[in-house]
Amino acid sequence: MPALRLRRQPHTVQQHIEPLSLEAGAIPLGLIWIPGGDFMMGSPGEEGDYDDEKPQHLVTVPSFAMGRYPITQAQWRAVAEFPKQEHDLDPDPSRFKGPNHPVEQVSWEDAVEFCVRLAAQTGHPYRLPTEAEWEYACRAGTTTPFHFGETLSPEVANYDCSKTYGPQGVKGEPIGQTTPVDHYTITNPFGLSDMHGNVWEWCQDDWHGNYQGAPEDGSAWLEQNNSTISKIRRGGSWFHGPWSCRSAFRSYISRGYRDSYLGFRVACPAPRTLAL
Repeated sequence: MPALRLRRQPHTVQQHIEPLSLEAGAIPLGLIWIPGGDFMMGSPGEEGDYDDEKPQHLVTVPSFAMGRYPITQAQWRAVAEFPKQEHDLDPDPSRFKGPNHPVEQVSWEDAVEFCVRLAAQTGHPYRLPTEAEWEYACRAGTTTPFHFGETLSPEVANYDCSKTYGPQGVKGEPIGQTTPVDHYTITNPFGLSDMHGNVWEWCQDDWHGNYQGAPEDGSAWLEQNNSTISKIRRGGSWFHGPWSCRSAFRSYISRGYRDSYLGFRVACPAPRTLAL
């Protein structure tokens, strides 16, 4: 079988490091500047897509900053010690332990509380990314199912690699748990890691069954005065097959749900306020 060809593109990365009181050897919380621009959100009709990924539509996303990695357990513990805003946080919720493994078993409400505590402590308006921001950041100018190219391989992402995607797909031995966020050295053209696999990532948006009527300005799609609608998760996980790791794939789950394949990363809507 011929070697899998992956897209590797040079890029210049601007990063802000948010100082947190972390244990020795822990990765600092790094934010990557994401330049604004236009992109086609959703699936163009690729293999294994779903109706909820359509219609593909043009979205204009303002510049923002986004976590280079999903939030780690060390970062979670540091912020869990900040003053409570709305509700308590378990400082050690994860099933698969490791300071640089992504935090998991956190609900959407937990992730929001983390962002609010971090914002109150730093003065920077941290929040969850919108669904449009997430896909725009994941694609980073690419139009293929994955920012790596037409398929995914075990050398670049943590997912259920006993299954394949596309004719170029190759099988491997699934890891069966999370990996440290710096485990895979290849990033997308914006400099982001782990956008495919490892843990699902919460977004701000409420679930909608398709993109009819979706915002075109990159903002979160929210229903007024409805706190029961499920929330969007993106990116796939260590437990799920490669088709669910596609840039266009979208899923939803109850905002109170917790599991060992569910984490998040942070965003900041005003990168000019950060020392990038």
